Amino acid sequence: MNTPTLSPDNQRVAVVAADDAQAASASLESRYAHVPVEEAAVIVALGGDGFMLQTLHRFIDLGVPIYGMNLGGVGFLMNQFQETDLTARLNAAEAVQLRPLRMRARDRHGGNHEALAINEVSLLRQGHQAAKLAISIDGVVRLEELVCDGALVATPAGSTAYNLSAHGPIIPLAAGVLALTPISAFRPRRWRGALLPRSAHVTFRVMEVNKRPVSAAADATEVRDVVEVEVVQDDTTTLTLLFDPEHSLEERALKEQFAP
Repeated sequence: MNTPTLSPDNQRVAVVAADDAQAASASLESRYAHVPVEEAAVIVALGGDGFMLQTLHRFIDLGVPIYGMNLGGVGFLMNQFQETDLTARLNAAEAVQLRPLRMRARDRHGGNHEALAINEVSLLRQGHQAAKLAISIDGVVRLEELVCDGALVATPAGSTAYNLSAHGPIIPLAAGVLALTPISAFRPRRWRGALLPRSAHVTFRVMEVNKRPVSAAADATEVRDVVEVEVVQDDTTTLTLLFDPEHSLEERALKEQFAP
């Protein structure tokens, strides 16, 4: 895995921060040379996991590695915050490359929408009645009718987020699979989801659209009143996160599986 090469004389580091991390950002910028994001070799993101996702989406076209420091809650995608030794930490950091999901959604008014998801693409009922979904994998109908609150497809990096809350599996980054997980399934009651190869093309068809409206979301991008949603891994887009060697993302995923 490649890591950025920085030196104290030419750090080319940009700092971005959540609203409640502005004081920490100002402190870092007073300690280290910094550049605008457009000129950076590395972006340092200060905040929580939600802010990291925002940062990844915001700068997805730059192709710049992002090193997060946790000033939020869980901080699964972040490193421990400290103001000292930033240059040494960046030079020692291990790079993890992520591939997002691409959602293509069609709404009942004929509109077509596309968005990328780093964590998951989720479908959720909009009203008081359960959703009815038909699920196809690579053009083959695998579930003719899922009555549920919704369903999601999660990446390995996102498997510890909403997917885990919906009782989906935690997936090691190197496993090469995606999680297909129901949300509060009513019928078939015993269906707990599936693990799919990362090359899988997943299609959700919404049944009884007018009576049981459904929305789809790729991370924070939501489309209302969908009738069909396609989800594929986008192999043309690569995101790079940097982690301290002693706090790798693989190790965190493993620890999460043994958490009390």
